[in-house]
Amino acid sequence: MSITDEDKLIYFDNLKNYLSKYAVISSTSFELIKSLVRFQHFNKNEMLIAEGDIARNIYFLSSGVIRAYSSGQDGHTYNKNLFLKNRMVGSMVSSLLQQPSKFTLQALEDGVVLSMSFIKFKQLINENEDLKNYYISYLEKEWIIEKEEREVSLVMDNASVRYQKLLAAHSAIDQQISLLHIASHLGITPTQLSRIRKDLKE
Repeated sequence: MSITDEDKLIYFDNLKNYLSKYAVISSTSFELIKSLVRFQHFNKNEMLIAEGDIARNIYFLSSGVIRAYSSGQDGHTYNKNLFLKNRMVGSMVSSLLQQPSKFTLQALEDGVVLSMSFIKFKQLINENEDLKNYYISYLEKEWIIEKEEREVSLVMDNASVRYQKLLAAHSAIDQQISLLHIASHLGITPTQLSRIRKDLKE
C-alpha cells in the first residue's frame, strides 16, 4: 500500500492539529518535526513494539487501530490501552529510560503511522520553547489527568458504565475491532460484554 503525496499532506495537517491542541506550535518548529518523520504502513496483527524491546521511536497514528497489551504468565493477554487515529502512540517509559517495554503495540487493522526517533524528538523539545510547552501540556493531560480518570473509573464504575464511556469517546470502536479486544480493555469477558450490549439495546 503506497502513501501518496496528498495523503502525506493530510497526515501532516492532522499531526499539526494534534500538537496544537496542547500548545501553539510555530511553523519553524513544525518543520523541524516534519524532518524527523518517516511514514510507515503497517498490516493487521503487525507489531510496532514487542514486549521486551526498547522503544526507540514514537508514533503518530494517522489511520488504523493499535492495542497495547501485556502477556501474563498464564498465557492470557490484557489490553492496557486502545489507540485510534490521530493519537500519539508509544511506550513512553521504555523510551525515557531506554529499558525494555513491558507491553506490546499491535495493529488491529491496517494503517499508517508517522514514526519519529524519540531521542531526536526529545532533543527538539529541549531546544524549542513552544515544543517544550506542548510536551508539558501533553504529559499533564495524557499521563496525569486522563490516567487518573481511567484508574478511578476502573475502581468506581461498573463494566456497563465503562463501556458506555468508551463508546462516548469512540462511537464506532465496536465496528472497528473485535468485541474480544474491547472486553479485554474493559477487564471483563466477551460473554459479559455481550450481556451488557444486549441490556443497553433493550
